[in-house]
Amino acid sequence: MKIIVAPDSFKGSLSALEVSRSINAGIKRIFPQAEVLQLPVADGGEGTMDTLLAATGGEKRKVTVVGPLGNEVEAAYGILGEGETCVIEMASASGLALIPEGKLSPLETTTYGTGQLIKKAMDDGLSSFILALGGSATNDGGAGMLQALGLKILDNHANQIEYGGGELNKVSKIEMESFDKRIKDCKFLIASDVQNPFIGPDGASHIFGPQKGATPDIVKMLDENMAHWANEIEKVTDIHLHDLSGAGAAGGIGGAFQAFFPSEMKRGIDIVLEHTGLIDSLKGTDLVITGEGQVDLQTASGKTPMGVAQAAKRENVPTIILAGSVGEGVEILHQFGVVSVNSIINKPMTLNEAIENVKDLLTSSAEQVVRSFFHHSVNTEGGLYIEN
Repeated sequence: MKIIVAPDSFKGSLSALEVSRSINAGIKRIFPQAEVLQLPVADGGEGTMDTLLAATGGEKRKVTVVGPLGNEVEAAYGILGEGETCVIEMASASGLALIPEGKLSPLETTTYGTGQLIKKAMDDGLSSFILALGGSATNDGGAGMLQALGLKILDNHANQIEYGGGELNKVSKIEMESFDKRIKDCKFLIASDVQNPFIGPDGASHIFGPQKGATPDIVKMLDENMAHWANEIEKVTDIHLHDLSGAGAAGGIGGAFQAFFPSEMKRGIDIVLEHTGLIDSLKGTDLVITGEGQVDLQTASGKTPMGVAQAAKRENVPTIILAGSVGEGVEILHQFGVVSVNSIINKPMTLNEAIENVKDLLTSSAEQVVRSFFHHSVNTEGGLYIEN
């Protein structure tokens, strides 16, 4: 019997590695001799760098950069085990988690620190990049990142604009001469499953601005500023970002990569699966167990459980999902090889109680779903695995 355990983190409670260990413990209760391969994964959001470093035996390097509110923060980038590929989580330098409670300010937040991480990695000799865009606090269209890499973004007085999406309406000229020349010789793989355009009702400001603190009036202002910024970008690059798929990722930084970098966008989960070895490990596997904190209709847009199930289905391996909570629309997942979606909550409890007991809940749930799936292999007297 071979089981692959490939969950994402349960945000606010357990890392992906801790989740996989808890699930493994439940499997071993009933099938102590089973081969269980733990492959914690991520979908391009927070935790992607740690997942890739753990999978490849890579290392992390700390860097002091400008945070989303302009103050100094300690961020990091990773180097995969092969020593040639840099992994950067945008959230490390420009993420929501770096904003104090009550201080969300999408008109002011900047991606400057993300640009500094890229520059430091190039200074250290790296030219191949994986950028994970999840968890950003910004809506500056990538302007701060570009400034950190030497791009001059000038107002009508020939001064550099200040940080934040609130400044983009002031852009009068973009000067490329000082933009870091090394970028054209690098390769950037952008981990994002966001298909939203740069501007408009489905764009960065309207869809993601509210979760970053934007009121309806601020959303309108940001969208107008982003439209102006896109017009200026088109003048120097001939790239029309306005309705370009994926350009709205992470407050528009996806568009900055598409316009100024030799880049390719790819689903984060697919990038992670390639590097963790899960796809190669599926041969001969009887069951895959995956999961994350919340599973609902949005999971089908490319989040971890969906990506894992799709990969497993290609090898005719069934998938079971464990979740902290199960929302509406999960039925769609069944057509992608998911046998069942199961909440780990076993009785009425508060969120805090669930977080406090999440390891035990995962372990118990894993035992029960594995008992059910492999019921033909369970000794009903002792509950032990029957060797064939």
